[in-house]
Amino acid sequence: MIKKYTLLFFTTLFFSGIAFSQEIQIFKVEDFDLRGKVKSCLVITDYGRELFEFDKMGRLNRTITQYNESDQDITLYKYEGDNLVEKRMESYKDDVLDAATSMVNFYSIDTVSPRKVLEKIISYDKQFLEQQEYFYDEENRLRKIVISNAEGVDETTIEYQQYKNETTQSVFHNGLLEKMERVSEKKVGNTQHKVILTKEFVDGEPNSAVEKTFDASGRLLKTETFNYDVSKKQFVSSQKVRVGYGSDGMPMKETTETQNAKSVKEFIFQFDNSTEKNWIKKITTPSNAYSTRRITYYPEEEAQDQEKGENPN
Repeated sequence: MIKKYTLLFFTTLFFSGIAFSQEIQIFKVEDFDLRGKVKSCLVITDYGRELFEFDKMGRLNRTITQYNESDQDITLYKYEGDNLVEKRMESYKDDVLDAATSMVNFYSIDTVSPRKVLEKIISYDKQFLEQQEYFYDEENRLRKIVISNAEGVDETTIEYQQYKNETTQSVFHNGLLEKMERVSEKKVGNTQHKVILTKEFVDGEPNSAVEKTFDASGRLLKTETFNYDVSKKQFVSSQKVRVGYGSDGMPMKETTETQNAKSVKEFIFQFDNSTEKNWIKKITTPSNAYSTRRITYYPEEEAQDQEKGENPN
C-alpha cells in the first residue's frame, strides 16, 4: 500500500489520540495540545520546525515541515461542510516541487446510510497510485476498507464486540487478524480510568502489544509495552512509562522502567499571555532538549463569525 505522511514533530511528541483501522481523520486544534481560537502554531525544536495553521472552525488546514533551508513538505486540507474532500501533500527539494513524490488525495462522500467514502490518490505527475473505499455500518462505524493499486486489491475488515464495559475492535487484513484493540473502564479509588489495549499480529500470530491508561479527563497516565514470548505463549512486559502531572494539569515527570534500567525525565513549561494559557516553551531535563511554540490567535469577532457559517478562510 502506498502512503506518504508529513513528518510531524509536534504530533509525535504531543498527540495522544489513536488512529485505528486507517480511519479518515479531521485534525483539530485540541488534537495538538492547543486551546482556544488558534490561527497558527510554529513549533521549533532542536532538530527542526513545523508550522500548523487552522481555519476559524479549529480544523487543521495546512502544515509546513521545514527540514532545512531548501527542503520542506507542505500538506493542504480542503473541506466542504463537515467533510474532508481533498488533501495535498507537496514535497520540495532544493526549493523545487518534486512531482513524483507529491500527491493529492480526493475524497468522495456518499452520505446516504450506510455511509461510504471513496479516496483516490494521484501523484502530481499524473500517476494513479491508489484507491481506497471505506464502508460504514448503520451506526456509522467503519466496517471495511478495500484498497486497489498496482500490486492488486487488499481488503481490511473490522469487527466490533461489546461485553459489559469492554469494547473490542478486531482488524483483519485479507482474512488474517492484524490488530485488536480493547477499550475498557476501571475504577481506581474514586476515579474512573480508561484502559486501551492494542495487540499487533504478524501473519495472524501475536507479535506485540501496548496498553495505555488514561484518567477521567483523558490524560495519559501509563504506557506499557509488551512483546510476545513464543515459548511461554503469552505477552511479556518490556517497558513501562508513567507520567505524573502538576497542579496546573501539565505533565511534570515521565518515568521509564525496563527489566534492567530506570530513567526519569522532567518537564518545565512556560505559558503565553492568552486567556487559554497555552504553553510556548517546553524544556526536558536532564537532556535539556527544548520545544518552542509561537502561537497566533484569531480575533474573537472573526472566530464568532466563522462559527455562524461565514467565510471559512
